Amino acid sequence: MRIDVVTIFPEYLEPLNVSLVGKARQRGQLDVRVHDLRDWAHDKHNTVDDTPYGGGPGMVMKPEPWGEALDAVLESGEGGESDARPVLVVPTPSGVPFTQELAVELSERPWLIFTPARYEGIDRRVIDAYGERLDVREVSIGDYVLAGGEAPVLVIVEAVARLLPGVLGNAESHRDDSFAPGAMADLLEGPVYTKPPVWRDREVPEVLLSGHHGKVARWRRDEAFRRTTANRPDLIERCDPATLDKHDRKLLAELGWVERADGRFGRVAQAVEE
Repeated sequence: MRIDVVTIFPEYLEPLNVSLVGKARQRGQLDVRVHDLRDWAHDKHNTVDDTPYGGGPGMVMKPEPWGEALDAVLESGEGGESDARPVLVVPTPSGVPFTQELAVELSERPWLIFTPARYEGIDRRVIDAYGERLDVREVSIGDYVLAGGEAPVLVIVEAVARLLPGVLGNAESHRDDSFAPGAMADLLEGPVYTKPPVWRDREVPEVLLSGHHGKVARWRRDEAFRRTTANRPDLIERCDPATLDKHDRKLLAELGWVERADGRFGRVAQAVEE
């Protein structure tokens, strides 16, 4: 996979040289290229922003340097393995939520181009223009506002890179992740333990030492339900009833959830109100 990032703070992307992403780059599994947007600014101050039309606070990133930068990046892919239609990923709080499902989708594409903005964002004409040529994804990593888009780039690249074949030491490692596709896709991952079996008088749950794979699987699913009901009840509310077995339903009832007429579960207080 090839990843290009155009930014006015190339140094912000230094973490892409370490950990899983850094190792993937060293092994040639990931080709990451970071570009300084100011290289395409032509005045003596390397200006990349200006005041917004219509007034208002802040500054807006100018279309000219972005257009030249993206054209140069796109042209650099001609004739090579990355000569496929890239996905333009635009980090923005007004984008669609970044999910594990989207991470999986992006991991299957050969080339991603990121446009982390600063100030009040990029002149909209840039996004609209490249949207006519490329698959553009405006993506948000959460309901909050950051100073710029570089941190979301780090988040998205790591989430995507770990899904690439051979990047994780154990190919099965991401199968049980929270939000990973599969039987427990609607649940958060439960707690994990390692050696020693006793630490500061706290013991590892006995079932994990039993060697009984069926009981271990059941315990992990139960703990996933407990954590999800506590931290992300919204996931339980939209959980597909077809994925729940008799034990799941009993546990949810013990945790204060009731089955509604449509087969989905709601908290007791909500069910009473409905």
